[in-house]
Amino acid sequence: MAFTLAPLPYAHDALEPHIDAMTMQIHHGKHHQAYVDNLNKAIAGTEHEKKSLEQLVANAGKISPAVRNNGGGHWNHTFFWESIDENAGGAPAGDLAKAIHDTFGTFEAFKEKFANAGMTRFGSGWAWLIIKDGKLEITSTPNQDNPLMDVAEVKGTPILGVDVWEHAYYLKYQNRRAEYLTAFWNVVDWKKVAERFEKANSLVAAN
Repeated sequence: MAFTLAPLPYAHDALEPHIDAMTMQIHHGKHHQAYVDNLNKAIAGTEHEKKSLEQLVANAGKISPAVRNNGGGHWNHTFFWESIDENAGGAPAGDLAKAIHDTFGTFEAFKEKFANAGMTRFGSGWAWLIIKDGKLEITSTPNQDNPLMDVAEVKGTPILGVDVWEHAYYLKYQNRRAEYLTAFWNVVDWKKVAERFEKANSLVAAN
């Protein structure tokens, strides 16, 4: 079954002024669509054609560079769109807030470390908040890799990710990646992140 691009869960201009409508239109409708199209081409007629996106991503290093790059691009962007929302931002609450405090000291210290992961990722890539061995950890990946992949340097379950490819911010912020990462906090959907946190912890507990 061919993969498809789901519509954004909000309007292109819903995240203004933090992420502009033109960037959202190009990022979703052009870049993400290209990853979907190229992934479908890469698996067409192969043994991987009927596998789930999660299966392809988990074994990306064993399949092909095309699946690694485009499968990762599809998974990462879908995750990203679901991580942000209009009327979002603020700070986490409940168990997630406590875990962030326990791990990083303060919410501000967490934000600084997360932004630093995005700033120090050379070239294109992603910064992630993951659960690894039942604990929160911040990491980053190059290109369209993610912590679920067999090739990831640091493996874990992502609960938040930010795209630091230039196509994610250049129209509005040009080379000011730090400014984009600061604006990102205004659109983070902490309820969604908390849901992922709880789900990941329940899986750890079950095992």
